[in-house]
Amino acid sequence: MNIEIIALYAVTFCLVVGALFTLVGAIGLLKFNDSMTRLHAPTKVGTVGVGALLLASIIYHGVFGDGAIHDLLIMAFLFVTAPISANFIAKVNIHRRACDTPPELEKDEQWATFAVPETDQVEDVITVTKT
Repeated sequence: MNIEIIALYAVTFCLVVGALFTLVGAIGLLKFNDSMTRLHAPTKVGTVGVGALLLASIIYHGVFGDGAIHDLLIMAFLFVTAPISANFIAKVNIHRRACDTPPELEKDEQWATFAVPETDQVEDVITVTKT
């Protein structure tokens, strides 16, 4: 067995695993009811699926092609941006009260998403103009 045959088996395995994870992520996106549970499927399962597909491409281009730098950059961008975008979408859902709010904390503590420094708080100012 030479390196090309081993690489073909590894590429095939990564393609099958990636396709299955991506399929599960797509089904979860369609089946879940609210936005917070829908958010979980593509960010967790879909990222692993696309990561496995990119790994198959990296192995293939590394063995049979001329390198896979662009695939590595895509994978790095995917793994950096997916959790950040999921965090922002979850915060928007919490602030819009589109999901269950977090439980109340003891004392004067606040959740990080609700903690706003006093200097950043805007007071409601009502201006009345005479006509």
